[in-house]
Amino acid sequence: MTKPDTLLDYGRRIARVVDHIAAHLDETLELERLAAVACFSPYHFHRIYRAMAGETVADTLRRLRLHRAAGDLVKGGDGMAQVARRAGYGSVEAFTRAFGQVYGLSPGAYRRQGRLVPPSDQPPDEERSMHDVTIRDLPPLRLAAMAHSGPYMDIGTAFERLYAWAAARGLMGPRVRAFAVYYDDPESVPADRLRSEAALMLDGPIPEDGAVHPLEVAGGRHAVLIHKGPYAELERPYRWLYRDWLPSSGHAPADRPCVEEYLNNPRTLPPEEWLTEIRLPLA
Repeated sequence: MTKPDTLLDYGRRIARVVDHIAAHLDETLELERLAAVACFSPYHFHRIYRAMAGETVADTLRRLRLHRAAGDLVKGGDGMAQVARRAGYGSVEAFTRAFGQVYGLSPGAYRRQGRLVPPSDQPPDEERSMHDVTIRDLPPLRLAAMAHSGPYMDIGTAFERLYAWAAARGLMGPRVRAFAVYYDDPESVPADRLRSEAALMLDGPIPEDGAVHPLEVAGGRHAVLIHKGPYAELERPYRWLYRDWLPSSGHAPADRPCVEEYLNNPRTLPPEEWLTEIRLPLA
């Protein structure tokens, strides 16, 4: 097997591991099992995974579980002990420490902050003026995309696989940009039927390989706003955009889905610093 073929093969193996981790977040993930999924020796698996994924298996598992926990807290249906157990912590105290280290505040404070539902003591007008929207003419995009079906909060799994695919082909670099396309309204369509795509803008041609395909995104006029904070909170600016800004703006939406661009790296920055550009196409 040539060196490029070996790199591609390694990328496919690591992608299988990412899929396995995401599908078994509630289970104890044993080294031998993950190594078997990747078809690597247990003696070398962790080093290969860290080299290919840029983080350890434990880092990936922790990050995905805490991301899911942030979504659980935003929804507000489960008790704190249940959220903690689902995130893999034996006590609320341990969960609180881990969550605070990543999100900068306790789970209780994060829930009380109520990103999807404004706190009861927050004046309604404060939420109505929470975002600056600009009208911009954006160029078309040609992206390498991977389809995702299911809850939008789980699209991170598709991104993990897409990054592994791109890294295995030597396509990752400082100018790579990350996007997502969302086709359905998560409050109107059942979670298991939601359709979206994780996508990367790469330098050079896009090789088609299995689940990865070229995706053309039309350019033109867009209403653009930037959300700063965890991805679990993104539904709030969407509600504001459609409920408050669009009806009073004098603009009409085009018959195309919204697109998000992720402007910085969630692996190297705390969630409160994450920047997401929401692009609403206009007629």
